[in-house]
Amino acid sequence: MAVSTLTPKERVLKLFRGEEIDRVPCFSGMGNVTTDGLNRLGYRFSQVHLDPKMMAEAAATTPQLFGFEAAVVPFDLTVEAEALGCEINVYPHSEDILYPTIKEKLIHNEEEMDVEFPSDLLQRGRIQLVKEAIGILKETLGEEYPVGTYVLGPFTLAGQIMELNDLLKLSFKKPDKVGSLLDRLADVIIEVARDYESAGVDFITVREMGATSDVLSPRVFRSLILPYLKKVFQALQGNTVLHICGKTNDIVGFMMESGTKAISVDQKNDIAETRKKLGRDALIFGNYDPYNVLVRGDEELVRATIRRCIENGVSAVWPGCDIWPTVPPQNMRAMMEEVRNYKQ
Repeated sequence: MAVSTLTPKERVLKLFRGEEIDRVPCFSGMGNVTTDGLNRLGYRFSQVHLDPKMMAEAAATTPQLFGFEAAVVPFDLTVEAEALGCEINVYPHSEDILYPTIKEKLIHNEEEMDVEFPSDLLQRGRIQLVKEAIGILKETLGEEYPVGTYVLGPFTLAGQIMELNDLLKLSFKKPDKVGSLLDRLADVIIEVARDYESAGVDFITVREMGATSDVLSPRVFRSLILPYLKKVFQALQGNTVLHICGKTNDIVGFMMESGTKAISVDQKNDIAETRKKLGRDALIFGNYDPYNVLVRGDEELVRATIRRCIENGVSAVWPGCDIWPTVPPQNMRAMMEEVRNYKQ
């Protein structure tokens, strides 16, 4: 097997450009900080959400320790909701792995769905903190590893700032009203994502987890979700990935129709079927189970799962969601070894 001369950054960026690469890369556009990395820095998980230097240093440990082919910030899903006015809890004194959560929603009933969003959105919450962390990561990792970030999709963000059950009911009863909210949230997402692009981020993942086919039918996805995803992707200039959890085989065509450069699917997706449906040139990232395989499995299960992902036709080996921080270091190393040594 020929020795690779590509850096992880070169490999990932060539992949997005549709150029030939030496092997399938193994990276992610979602959270992948590990407790192994945190412990080496002497940081608690609860600390790294509130300081750009700590956030960047923690994110950098995953490629530095394991050769994982990207560093990604932030680590939680409340950044945009916080900037819009939701009250969050980051559990600053906790010693446990607790992700920030939303304590108080912005929208409490249907009448409040027309709430005015802040005009100084980019200066609120932790958006500038994340942007600064991106800049620090770019300096730290240089030309060796790419730096990624993510934003929520319009429907998923709507489910953060109001009760998800209410949103789902209104999606069927009053789709026009929900559509109006999604249209305004698409503008919010574009504003935040463009700000991250200005910091030089190498790729952005739009996480539209709430629009899974486990919850919404393909028909509703096409009519209610897709138009606003198209709006987001049309406004972005760089490399983009659309991630949706759950059963996605019935909507992968719509996902590509959104205008994203690549799609990311989880372990419920039949990758071989998706590859057949979308063709050989589509960028399909997936689809190992980041908890039951990578965290709870042994090294042989990890290796077998990664081989199966590649054999089924993924363009990049990606987790189905965030990598849980307590992932055993030996499993991370086994995954990276399997990707590097796989002979196609």
